[in-house]
Amino acid sequence: MRIDIDKLDVRFEELDASHLQEMAELYKSAFKGEPWNDDWSDPDQLMEYVKEISGAYNALNFGLFINGELAAMSVGMIRHWWEGTNYNIEEFCVRPDLQGQGIGSHFMAVISDNVRERGLSGIFLQTDNDKPSYGFYHKNAFKDLDSHVSLYKRVKED
Repeated sequence: MRIDIDKLDVRFEELDASHLQEMAELYKSAFKGEPWNDDWSDPDQLMEYVKEISGAYNALNFGLFINGELAAMSVGMIRHWWEGTNYNIEEFCVRPDLQGQGIGSHFMAVISDNVRERGLSGIFLQTDNDKPSYGFYHKNAFKDLDSHVSLYKRVKED
């Protein structure tokens, strides 16, 4: 079921440090359940993470407020690259009770318009290809980069 966004009190704005607590709460709620199952039970660790990703050099963070509450957020930065300057999204999420109702697609469209108006070349992000977000991004015109691979090496012994 899709929400008629035109009938809601919707506000799009840039997020700054004054929104950190709301951002942390939204992030935790969006990723605590299936399919992510992230354990953000340590509030200090969560707050440090949100500060790190939202306070990067050239940070560009967006929020979608519905009826005065943060309903969706995109946290990232402007990054310069030889092919052009992009908006790199570090984290993107929608409140769980609003997922699947068109809010995320509306939010991404507004972000795309804002990024275009700033003269940026594109939007870059990473996600897991075995999660519903992968299909969401494809539905919103994102394409796989054939030559891009993410790598990780665990160095801490358990």
